[in-house]
Amino acid sequence: MKHRWVFLIVVLQVALMSIAVAQQAPFDTVIRGGRLLDGTGAPWIRADIAIRGDRIAAIGGLDGVAARRTIDARNRIVAPGFIDMHSHSDFTLLVDGHAQSKIRQGVTTEVIGETESAGPVLGSAVEVRKNALAPLGLQLDWQDFAGYFSRLEKQGISVNVLSFVGAGQLRTAVVGLENRPPSTAEVERMKALLREAMAQGAFGLSSGLIYPPNSYMTIDELVELARVAGQGGGIYISHLRDEGAGLVKAVQEAITIGERAGLPAEIFHFKAVGSMRGRILEAVRLIEDARSRGIEVAANQYPYVASSTGLAARGIPPWVQEGGRQKMIERLKDPKVRERIRAEMASGLPGWESINDLGGFENIRVSRVRSERNKKYEGQSVAAIAKDRGTAPEDTLMDLLVEEEGNVSAVYFIMTEEDVTEAMKLPWVSIGSDGTAVRPDGVLGHGRPHPRWYGTFPRVLGKYVREEKVLTLEEAIRKMTSLPAAQLRLADRGLLKVGMAADVVVFDPARVTDQATFEDPHRYAEGIDIVIVNGEVVVDEGRHTGATSGRVLRGPGYKDPALASR
Repeated sequence: MKHRWVFLIVVLQVALMSIAVAQQAPFDTVIRGGRLLDGTGAPWIRADIAIRGDRIAAIGGLDGVAARRTIDARNRIVAPGFIDMHSHSDFTLLVDGHAQSKIRQGVTTEVIGETESAGPVLGSAVEVRKNALAPLGLQLDWQDFAGYFSRLEKQGISVNVLSFVGAGQLRTAVVGLENRPPSTAEVERMKALLREAMAQGAFGLSSGLIYPPNSYMTIDELVELARVAGQGGGIYISHLRDEGAGLVKAVQEAITIGERAGLPAEIFHFKAVGSMRGRILEAVRLIEDARSRGIEVAANQYPYVASSTGLAARGIPPWVQEGGRQKMIERLKDPKVRERIRAEMASGLPGWESINDLGGFENIRVSRVRSERNKKYEGQSVAAIAKDRGTAPEDTLMDLLVEEEGNVSAVYFIMTEEDVTEAMKLPWVSIGSDGTAVRPDGVLGHGRPHPRWYGTFPRVLGKYVREEKVLTLEEAIRKMTSLPAAQLRLADRGLLKVGMAADVVVFDPARVTDQATFEDPHRYAEGIDIVIVNGEVVVDEGRHTGATSGRVLRGPGYKDPALASR
């Protein structure tokens, strides 16, 4: 009887120990049997990957290892989460932090703050920001990055977010919307605001030099600001002043700013407007010569032959936009001003392409308006709308801007496939969507946006890797992961390596593809099966789980206020 009790006690102890082990499994998730691409560009290996908490805990043969969840990745690729080097999700993430159109592409980190940024919101920037937030049903309740980041973190996001400070944002906050040189005191104020933003976690200075008031800024002004960003460990990233006839000069400007300010320079959506192939080749030579001299300059691109921005930005001369939207509308209503605009549409200006350079009104397609009256024109070219209205295309374009109070977005078919593939092959060009995190329904489902909002990364993997073999799969993944991470100085992301943040994508290389088109853009990509952000599964076999495990990533100049107060 005594031995029976001893046996029962031992069995009970073993059972309790088994329960304890099960409850305290060494790993939260193990991804088994996949072809692992670590992000370096090296060939794939067959390996399992284990996650504990928000970190990669083990990589290798992990048969028999206990985990709370096991993901079968046989016949699939396991890669680091994709880093979108160029995103405009600054405010749509406040509407829906799930970032549906991006996370379903495998994007785990969004880089925001091009041209304008969430902070600082002072002076003239207050009214500009309120007007931009109104269509999204959002209220302005922050002034700086600390406030904006706090709001993001409080409501929850499914992707990681990092931001640059827009040079135009600084200028609007301090100088306003007028085209004039800033005073010495105003320059110092902009520098002080930039230092504050860097201390709050910004990654550097951005500029969008075709957009007022960015376009009013001189190279000396930009160098002054870029130096401040560099002192905080940041980089300079720019939408060039000209992507057409002046492309080479504009590239040289970006290189010069980086060199004079002593910090790395990055070029947004590297491309050439028009069909003159020599432009992009000369720009490439200029960049590679700078790199050979030890100047760190790189770029990113999206895999489409069409661009997208406001109709005013490319459709009318920059001087018409001086002073803000209301003054622009007043000028567009003036018959004498219109006469001058028509002439400049035909001939162009330095730094601003003519309509012919853009391929004509047939190649400008309206993608979004605000009024119900003009909704029928979304998806139509300006030429087609002019025909429908019985007005000249020049007047049609200006009329739309007046009717919509300047709020018209457009898609411009202005690049060649040859130039797109030429840029894609360059080892220093990463991938950025220049798109926005949206979803097909509600306020975020309005209009016909550029399909890059939904399809950029799967398009590279499907069209340019699997079908056309422009890139190897290994190189494409490097351009989406470790390359942008290195450019941004993200030490713990972009690679599958023990100790790195557990941002992971599992996809089917035979099935991954974009579904969004210019005619029907609100369509999610296919073949991205599992997306893990900071250790939590956000996309599970193609379905969003509702998890909001994304974080605000803060730059190297960040000063934690909690520590600073001690």
